[in-house]
Amino acid sequence: MKHLNAYGLLAIAICQLSASLTSCTEPTQQLRNGDLLFVGIPADYSLSDSTMGSAITAATGNGDINYIHAAIIEVDGTENYIIDATMRRGVARYPLDTFLLDFRLHGGALPKLVVKRIANAQLATQGVERAKKFIGQPYDVYFLPNNGAMYCTELVYESYRNADGSPIFNAAPMNFKNADGEYPIYWQQLFQRIGQPIPQDTLGTNPQAMQGEAILIDCGELKVEK
Repeated sequence: MKHLNAYGLLAIAICQLSASLTSCTEPTQQLRNGDLLFVGIPADYSLSDSTMGSAITAATGNGDINYIHAAIIEVDGTENYIIDATMRRGVARYPLDTFLLDFRLHGGALPKLVVKRIANAQLATQGVERAKKFIGQPYDVYFLPNNGAMYCTELVYESYRNADGSPIFNAAPMNFKNADGEYPIYWQQLFQRIGQPIPQDTLGTNPQAMQGEAILIDCGELKVEK
């Protein structure tokens, strides 16, 4: 899942950004092909009620950091790319630098960007190649499976599979309600606009749950230097 312009795009140019990891349980601290990048915001960070980021936080946030988006990292030579599903681009591949511009917080700071790794490098690389086959699909505003569209963790779920074809991640009944058992304004307006019922309890995924899956190795926070 991802919000639409929840943080605002900054019309600025960034000089040659280099990315490194603050820690990793594997020998290298460099990004690896097939790593996953999770976007987290502090629980007390103010988001408008009219954004998807706010709605996701209300429905799935459960700690100091609320994860609202997941993306796939492709390392191509010396360049880092993102493959993800967003409302702005649908399923697309674009430079990591562009991704970092999209997710600026109020005042220009970056959110918490956490890198998680799949230990099996071959499986991770196959996930990247599988994700590329979905490029061009629209963003899945319906949050339903197998409908020719993708939301962010749906793309990850469908791309990363075991040798027998089964997904490596878990799906569970989705929750769109806040802690009070009510639907946030964003979800009410979105599904009213598209003329569909809110898919409460439909089998699916979300960034908060996915980033905590046991199959992922925590490689620390992405640090960006100009």
